[in-house]
Amino acid sequence: MPATGDAVGEAQVTMVSAAETPEAADASREPALPPLPAAAARPDPAPLPTPAAVLAAVAAGAALVAAFPPYGLWWLAPIAVALLAAATHRRRIAAGAGLGLLTGLTFFVPLLSWTNLHTGNLPWLLLSTLQASYLALLGALAAFVSPLVDRARWSWPAVTALLWVAQEALRDRTPFGGFPWGRLAFSQGDSPLLRVAAIGGAPLVTFAVALAGGLLAAAAVRPWRAVGVRARLRAAAPALGAVAVVLAGLAVPVGVGGRADTVTVAIVQGNVPRMGLDFNAQRRAVLGNHVDATMRLAAQVAAGSARRPQLVVWPENSSDVDPLRDADAARAISAAADAIGVPILVGAVLQGPEAGQVRNVGLLWRPGAGPDLDQLYVKRHPVPFAEYVPLRDIARRVSSQVDRVRADFVAGERPGVLQTGPLTVGDVICFEVAYDEVVRDTVTGGAQVLVVQTNNATFDVAEARQQLAMVRLRAVEHGRDALMASTVGVSGFVGADGAVTGATRFNTPAVVVGDMRVGATRTLATQWGLWPEMVLVALAGTIVVLSALQRRSRRDPVRDVADSEAR
Repeated sequence: MPATGDAVGEAQVTMVSAAETPEAADASREPALPPLPAAAARPDPAPLPTPAAVLAAVAAGAALVAAFPPYGLWWLAPIAVALLAAATHRRRIAAGAGLGLLTGLTFFVPLLSWTNLHTGNLPWLLLSTLQASYLALLGALAAFVSPLVDRARWSWPAVTALLWVAQEALRDRTPFGGFPWGRLAFSQGDSPLLRVAAIGGAPLVTFAVALAGGLLAAAAVRPWRAVGVRARLRAAAPALGAVAVVLAGLAVPVGVGGRADTVTVAIVQGNVPRMGLDFNAQRRAVLGNHVDATMRLAAQVAAGSARRPQLVVWPENSSDVDPLRDADAARAISAAADAIGVPILVGAVLQGPEAGQVRNVGLLWRPGAGPDLDQLYVKRHPVPFAEYVPLRDIARRVSSQVDRVRADFVAGERPGVLQTGPLTVGDVICFEVAYDEVVRDTVTGGAQVLVVQTNNATFDVAEARQQLAMVRLRAVEHGRDALMASTVGVSGFVGADGAVTGATRFNTPAVVVGDMRVGATRTLATQWGLWPEMVLVALAGTIVVLSALQRRSRRDPVRDVADSEAR
């Protein structure tokens, strides 16, 4: 590699002068000058050889898969970031995009494999490729900012982290409201960095994970053969910094603030007769399963073998028969509520408000009174191509599976803040737990505990555990005890410190009764809301703009030639 641009420029000017003057020719016979010391030369790190870069990109994707449930090797997430950063650094922009896409496909194709269980391969591969394209953009930007980073190498870890946050912010919102599955933050359920969510939510956790990864990448290009203790410590400093970033999470206090009261809540996981998309055809059997399980719990309470809950939570789709229109369904739910003697939060599908429309709701059903229509939450973020079909005519040409969605679900307008009597519940339904603002709105609206009603009957245990990891982050983020109630599992309680208790087995009926602490205080993450993410994204944008200005100015043509040759 050449020395710095300035050093190369001076050397070339000297050579030109020697060719033009006799005095210079005589001077050329003098002893050569001693080489510049290493500190002055500071050679830029060369890009990885192409085969090594491809291998690193694939390894990054594989490490990301292993970092997420059901594997849960959270410490692989920073390593994955480091591998992709090293692969894309000082590459051409197109090469960076290609390496990022390779990482994305290696990551998302297996991570989202549960989407093809009952719909075929095409929707799964299309979704995976779409998500991978955001990592392609990340790889392109990482390559684009490389010259700027080389001028201030200390900034590489922070720039890497900022670009990851910006990539996720875009992916979480586009297209059709985004799909936040696979955010770095959701891999950190057992990591000290989970606690960082209490300060800045999922974006700050992602930043911390990527910062640790950026430090590992910086450590990998340091001169490890340095002589002397101090030199070796300087070489090891980035790696030690990565460890320090992870361990710093332990200093963040988490849990329900103050002296909180407790309420007893029961989760009913009724299970379904058969897994698959035809669970709707089994809807009366599914409703019957949840009614029967609640009746058994009521009998155990009456016999003194189980504690009486103050609230019972049924999962999403526990009553796909509209109980406001079907008298038999209404009588069955009322019988269960009367038997247990406490309100039931029912996951129901309701017709309307207009013909041909349906709503996915959490509906409070009170003993002796029936449905409380004032305590009704309508899902605000229906899933595109699963609960409604945008551009249906075009989508049908891609896959006939879209016609399984016969009626589009209508989005609600109000946060899921429900008054049950003993407590105020923040209700979110299924994939909504992945969206920052949907969950935060319930807490700022007064929610004392978080409830996630979900239906995993069309997926598998990997998807359920990935979703439970999101519930863990939300509990820490907002300082609220939480629960996840699923038709088939995994259901369970999550403390405000992220600890899981009472987790059920998958594809089996179960009833779990547990205590939940009633939260009242707000974490910094709840108070700040979108601000941490907005600041981090703005900083990432600033880095990209500065890089563009640097490339446009071309104030250093010799350095540009050297960069081009290195790529």
